[in-house]
Amino acid sequence: MTLFAKIGAALLAAMLAGAAAGGPALADDAPADNDATARLNAVTTKFNAYVDFLNRTLRASESIARYKSWVNWTTGPTGRERIIYGLYDVYDTSGEAAKATAATTAEPSMPELDAAMRDYIAANAALGPILTEANGYYERADYKVDKMAEGKSLHVRIVAAAGPFLSARAKVDALIRDAKDKVDLERLASIEKEEGRSARWHVANVMLRAQRVMDLMPSDARPVVNLDAFHAAMTDYGAAVKDMDAFGAGHPNAFFVFASEPRSLLGKLRDFQEAIDGVKGDARRAGGDQITWIVNDYNMMVTTSQTATQFNH
Repeated sequence: MTLFAKIGAALLAAMLAGAAAGGPALADDAPADNDATARLNAVTTKFNAYVDFLNRTLRASESIARYKSWVNWTTGPTGRERIIYGLYDVYDTSGEAAKATAATTAEPSMPELDAAMRDYIAANAALGPILTEANGYYERADYKVDKMAEGKSLHVRIVAAAGPFLSARAKVDALIRDAKDKVDLERLASIEKEEGRSARWHVANVMLRAQRVMDLMPSDARPVVNLDAFHAAMTDYGAAVKDMDAFGAGHPNAFFVFASEPRSLLGKLRDFQEAIDGVKGDARRAGGDQITWIVNDYNMMVTTSQTATQFNH
């Protein structure tokens, strides 16, 4: 389960501005004015509010996955399971939910995404307290006292709330990934126009290409990788990492602690690529814990990319 990278403040909001107004995107030589700056700030605030909420609520998805790892989702817990792992405690999301809720009515309007986000916020609000209650129940090992009576009752509530949550999450993920990819491309163009292929440009470029690779990684719902698409995305990511390393060689300390992370992830991804090539893309037959390490490395990249160039001024 991967994090979303936030959008930097220096993106060009032309594509979204045009789409929201029903008109064409701004030309490269369009004059910058107060309206354009205000819209740029609005786009950045909206997307980052959504990204913060999605990242914070990823913990709920992880909690459900942990629960599913030991319980029979159809019949529920019995107390006779070999190992009872319980769930993960979920994070308080009230602050992120408030900002994301405000963003759903903020300009620029994105009707489908805004509506999907409202549904997701509501689904998370319904699920979160149940997961918190269930986590306490299993941490206290109350099932040893009540012979899993409350665990069975909680299971019914978890299943009822988890279904809408996972469905809403999947819909928002798909919508925001598509929209964010376009915005990130505009951001790259904006940075390059402003300062050339600078350190900031290389970080943005690497993160965009890495996100595209991660979007193609296998999941429980989609265990078979589209090899053609994966190879193409890997080629782009590999080229971006090589270009960043070449820039870094001529600009010491350009990327702070971020410097080694893209190539480390690339190495792990290439090992994974070899594994899935050998099984025609079916990750179920690839074996090993490669995906876990890849996701962990990518999530660390997302975190450190936010401050990668802060000392490069």
